[in-house]
Amino acid sequence: NFGTMQGGGEKQDNYSTLVGVRDAVRRFAGEREWDQFHTPRNLVLALVGEVGELAECFQWKGEVEEGLKGFTEEEKEHIGEEMSDVLFYLARLADKCGVDLPAAAEKKMAKNRAKYPKDKARGRADKYTAYVSKEEEGKGGEKRKRDETEMRNEQTKSE
Repeated sequence: NFGTMQGGGEKQDNYSTLVGVRDAVRRFAGEREWDQFHTPRNLVLALVGEVGELAECFQWKGEVEEGLKGFTEEEKEHIGEEMSDVLFYLARLADKCGVDLPAAAEKKMAKNRAKYPKDKARGRADKYTAYVSKEEEGKGGEKRKRDETEMRNEQTKSE
């Protein structure tokens, strides 16, 4: 567990960018000789654990309003700490996997913009296939539908 790096952060650490977070976490782990434990598998399992801890903060709360209205300051601080742990493990996982996370995020957002055109998706929560034209569907939509059907059939068989 990285724990929160409050008080342990160095003055040169810059947490305002993903690269800054990556570098701070890399330095933090290196100073403790944890590199030997930070395999992709171990990091992804730790990440999942931290996401679970974050989810616990919302468990049994019902719908939560933006800004966490109704939460105490202590609960909000705890949520921030859990979110930080998730960010730290994600940054470390990307680093150990050789993934340029800012570049990957930029590329993925471009794909999302294409899948969910703002003029079609505004105010809607449909799956991206709802925004594909009939012409586009003929080019790749049918294969995608077949793949999705096959996947559902395999899931049904395994149940």
